Amino acid sequence: MAARGDDQRAALLGAGGRAECSPGLPAPGAGSVNAPALGGDGGGGGGGAEGGTAAAGAVFIVVNAALGAGLLNFPAAFGDAGGVVAGFSLQMVLLVFIVSGLLVLALCAGRSGARTYQEVVRAQCGAHAGAVCEGCIALYTFGTCVTFLVIVGDQLDMLVQAVSHRTHVAPVPWFCDRRFTISVVSVVLILPLCFPREIGFQKYASLFGVLGTWYVTGVIIVKFFLGGYKHGEIITRPSSLAAVFNAIPTICFGFQCHVSSVPIYHSMRRPTLARWGGVVTAATLICLLVYTGTGVCGYLTFGASVSPDVLLSYPSGDVAIAIARLFLIVTVLTSYPILHFCGRAVLEGLWLRWTGVCTEAEPPGRERRRRAAQTLGWFLLSLLLAIFTPDIGRVIALIGGLAAAFILIFPGLCLLCFVLNTERESILARLLLGWSCVMVTLGTFLLVQSTAAAIERDVRHH
Repeated sequence: MAARGDDQRAALLGAGGRAECSPGLPAPGAGSVNAPALGGDGGGGGGGAEGGTAAAGAVFIVVNAALGAGLLNFPAAFGDAGGVVAGFSLQMVLLVFIVSGLLVLALCAGRSGARTYQEVVRAQCGAHAGAVCEGCIALYTFGTCVTFLVIVGDQLDMLVQAVSHRTHVAPVPWFCDRRFTISVVSVVLILPLCFPREIGFQKYASLFGVLGTWYVTGVIIVKFFLGGYKHGEIITRPSSLAAVFNAIPTICFGFQCHVSSVPIYHSMRRPTLARWGGVVTAATLICLLVYTGTGVCGYLTFGASVSPDVLLSYPSGDVAIAIARLFLIVTVLTSYPILHFCGRAVLEGLWLRWTGVCTEAEPPGRERRRRAAQTLGWFLLSLLLAIFTPDIGRVIALIGGLAAAFILIFPGLCLLCFVLNTERESILARLLLGWSCVMVTLGTFLLVQSTAAAIERDVRHH
């Protein structure tokens, strides 16, 4: 059992932004969503295992958890924000809240001994808040699964176009239609990987995904300096305040590694808030370089005409871009099952607590049937939504609001409860109370605004 759990947690921690979730989640059917963290010793606040992760390794894991599919939408987000300067400035403002959220989670996890994100929320804010948090994690992982399938469809469409030398105006054969290719590839290559109870076999998806992300960024930067692309207008200021808010979900989605941060913190050798602060700072700088390089160079290459998925703006016959498309497809094929596992584990935990089912006394066949039904329902619904979703920007606009909840609302509530339950009379305590209120208020506003704006855009375009 211990070896099996180590494989699961290693795979989840290495899932990257493409499959970002809480590494501490157990296999579905385990009876609980609570599991020991990687390398932890069961205690909180600096009780890391002797063989825990070094600080440099923790930096890599945090970077791996943050970087992912949101990268493709950053050039369009920079355009929404009002250009390069405005986009970078918006990133820097949001990074203040992103980093503070990671520090708050580590503070609360160290004091409470909680080993996963949802356990921290449950320990600080109560069982009801923990259940809401788990529901949000399930929605977030499902939305990201839809994003993955949209990416598969988009990149397959361009690869088929390159291989067949078909132009945009030529009629599309039925076997080259996006709806057909995305369905066949998903059913044949993704669905079988979603049924197993454990996902230790996915542990090597992490390295491949990181290499793919860096390759995509490198290609976009090189293509910008080589030039030769026709671009639209390069704007230098936002068209409206609403346009700026439209860029925020992409940035939140891109930097959201908070759900994985608690197990990563406990996996560290001698975890302390100071050491964690160094890890977070280094990881954030690396992510900032990657996202800024992609956003700036992608936007300046195509200007206002940039696609929500920047790779779709390049010609289908470009060999370097075709390799990037293949990287993305393979990464998604290996990451979707991991993310599905995370969401399924949360749903299973909620279901078991709600029904009071004892998994130890449950016949194995019943758990297998329930797991198969959960997997098929999750997969078919995500595939259906991906087929009828025109671009990843639509999905990110929706789930980016949930990312704001993980970055701002839940950490803000945890900080608020933490201060109220300890000492509230000092000047520092009052400052922390004020900051927690700012985080919760801003997070709630961004969640409501981004969700409403995304729904309004979908209704308008239909």
